[in-house]
This record gives sequence, C-alpha cells and structure tokens, in this order.
Amino acid sequence: MGFSPGGSADTVGRALAEGLAARLGQPVIVENKAGANGNIAAEMVAHAAPDGYTIYFPSIGHAVNVSLYKNLSYDPIKDFTAIGGVFTAPNMLVVSMNSPYKSVADVISAAKANPGKLTFASSGNGTSVHLSAELFERMAKIEMTHIPYKGTGTAMPDVISGQVDMIFPNLQVVYPQVKAGNLRALAVATAKRSAAAPDVPTIAESGLPGYEMATWYGLLAPANLPVSIRNRLNKELQSILADRKFKDKLISQGADPMPGTPEQFSQLIKSEIERWRKLIAQSQITIE
Repeated sequence: MGFSPGGSADTVGRALAEGLAARLGQPVIVENKAGANGNIAAEMVAHAAPDGYTIYFPSIGHAVNVSLYKNLSYDPIKDFTAIGGVFTAPNMLVVSMNSPYKSVADVISAAKANPGKLTFASSGNGTSVHLSAELFERMAKIEMTHIPYKGTGTAMPDVISGQVDMIFPNLQVVYPQVKAGNLRALAVATAKRSAAAPDVPTIAESGLPGYEMATWYGLLAPANLPVSIRNRLNKELQSILADRKFKDKLISQGADPMPGTPEQFSQLIKSEIERWRKLIAQSQITIE
C-alpha cells in the first residue's frame, strides 16, 4: 500500500485485506510503502513474483506518475495485471467559513476579475488535490496561484484561517471540518452528488458542465499473473464489494464501491493515463 498508516485509504485497504483473508483462508498482511505518490509501492509489486501473493492497492496516482516522473522503473500497464476496481471517492472544493465566496460562480467571477490573485492549496505537485484545481482552472478559463504543501493535513489550517483561498481535497478527509463549521463546501468534483453530502452541488451543475474528478482505488498484481489466480482474486473482491458491512464503511466515508471486471479496471487506468498526460503537459506540472 502506497499510503501511510491511519489515513482513509489505508483504513479501507485494511478492511479489504480482512475480507480477502476470510475468503481465501489465509492471512493477508498490509505493508505500507508510502512515498513518491505511490511509486515505491508500485515498484516493489512490479518486480515481485506473479504468484498472487503480492498485490498492490493503487490510487489515481498510478495513472498520473508516468507523466510526472521521467525515470520510472516500471510501466504502469505492461508491468501489472489488473484485478479490479475497489472504490471511487469525490474531491470537494472548500473555502474558509470566513471566505467571501459562497459558490463556484463566486470563485470563477473573482478569479476572472483578478487573474493570479486567488490561491489554492494542494497536498503536493501532481496529487489528485492539485489536478482537481488545474482541471478547474482549464475548464473555467481562469488563472490562480498554486500553493503546494506536504500533505492535505498541513494545508488545512491555512485554508481554515483564510490564508489560502481554497483547496480541492478528498471528501473523506475534509468533510468532518465542513460539518464542524470550519470550512464551507462549495461543490463536489464528481459527476453526481455524493451520498455522504447530498446537499452539496457538483461543480458540473454549478457552472462547469462536464467537470469530473474522482480519486479511484483498485487492485493490481505483477504482470503475467495466471488467469485462474486473477479470476479468483476478482471473484473474492466482488464478494467483498457486495458485502453490506463493507459497502456501509465506504459510504460512511463518502466513497462509492467500484465493482467490475479486470478488463474494465485496466481500461480505466489506460484512459486515465491519457487524460492526465494532456492536462499535466498543458499545465507544465513537474515534480521538483
């Protein structure tokens, strides 16, 4: 797992491991290999034996890194076998409760009137939080200033205080601050409203038709995994995703299950690689 222990993705990953262990009849150990937007974990799995005993829990970063890092030691498609998607989670545009911006339209209007003046925080260059804002800028035809932080947690105090105008973090991470009255939710980034925040409109319905940004997670194994093992793992994954307790855990965190075939997950990764390759090139995003 390419995330630090304790985060929302790590929590879901551990629940997934428990479900697999129960269905496979053997322990499934979670090993956190955080860093480089998931590259460390991906490299470890890419070079592991294709025997079904080493599985990767990637996020959208798996499709982004190939455009951000010049010297990856693996190919995000050729060096992996897709098992299936696990869940998607919306990003959310939020501002301080003291912010003058009450809607997406307010933000766009202010940014057009003062190019480059509005600021947005991110959890680092190339993260989904950053790409959400870059996509927003491109589609709204506005210019804002990016303030990268080392993580969403370190950025949040400056957004809450109003030192930075806005951020597009994952809903699971930020919604507690919204409910606590520290932040104002302007819109969610997914195509449809989130079941966890049904009163919050989408960015698409708030003035940017076609805007969509969701962080996704799934399961990959090393390339050349035998089809029989791939199919067994996918079968157990679908069983877990259909389990009411697991589904409730996802929905309570603002996420949606993403059941499907290995082929569907592989196609998603391929399409996401091309989608973000274009945006990263246009926005000249680099990893320092």
